[in-house]
Amino acid sequence: MISYTKTILQMDSPSIVVVGSTNTDMVIKASHLPQAGETILGGTFFMSAGGKGANQAVAAARLGGSVTFIAKTGYDIFGKQSMELFEKEGIDVSGIQRDHHQPSGVALITVDEKGENCIVVAPGANAALTPGDIDEIKEKIANASLLLIQLETPIETVERVANIASSKKIKLVLNPAPAAKLSDELLKKISIITPNQKEAEMLTGIKVNDQSSAKQAAEFLHKKGIDTVIITMGAMGAFVFHENKSSAIAGYKVKVVDTTAAGDVFNGALVVALSEGKTMEDAAAFACKAAAISVTRLGAQASAPDREEVESLPAGGFDHVNAK
Repeated sequence: MISYTKTILQMDSPSIVVVGSTNTDMVIKASHLPQAGETILGGTFFMSAGGKGANQAVAAARLGGSVTFIAKTGYDIFGKQSMELFEKEGIDVSGIQRDHHQPSGVALITVDEKGENCIVVAPGANAALTPGDIDEIKEKIANASLLLIQLETPIETVERVANIASSKKIKLVLNPAPAAKLSDELLKKISIITPNQKEAEMLTGIKVNDQSSAKQAAEFLHKKGIDTVIITMGAMGAFVFHENKSSAIAGYKVKVVDTTAAGDVFNGALVVALSEGKTMEDAAAFACKAAAISVTRLGAQASAPDREEVESLPAGGFDHVNAK
């Protein structure tokens, strides 16, 4: 249940609108990731709520953000369960549409003993979220203080959201995942972009493995018209390029259990911190804390921490976070 304190905090906060995917994750924890043609016995199985858009919406809401989620689910048990979970988190679900012809999205995830994963997604109704659907509820986007999008819905839909944000001068955060080539026309409408190292390489052609190469990639993207570039670098933290200045945000040494939604938790935490008026560097540091906690737990949305957990961690890195 959502606490009274959390509900009041969300009502008083600037509006965050997340547009993206929602899936049911079917996860197997195994000794190692299978090779082609290999069958692994002895894994453990569980199901949890996932999808990059939904993960980010839940992470933001759990940290106190006032969140509206725009998505599409199937008219099936998975879609029904997702709606119930969002409502329990205090998320405005009035922008979620139900599709009678497509099933809800599903992701099959294998996680090894080191916490690394491989994922196959059947997008289902996520792929049916169209620009026309966005037009029907564009007033929800137009009233946002911050917009957060990813790339698990059709690129035409992402572009329509970007067009609305640009016309209304709304700050738009793009988490460019899964990695894809993006047009210059889209990139120049992005206020903040948050690739990980592989995604940054996909977008720029620059292999990012340290602060120097991260700066090169960030400057490349800035020249495309993006005001702020934040490259997430796992345990190395994050690299922030903002207002023509570079900052290295400290990472955290943790016992990794599952990295599945770390980037999503980072993005959800980032927009909450920005909605509260934190500086870009402080917002990225807050997001690094939240992401570090998330990788110590199994699951996607299940791994997102609450506000008290994040605020209880020291700044500038820490040695270990215990799984909840």
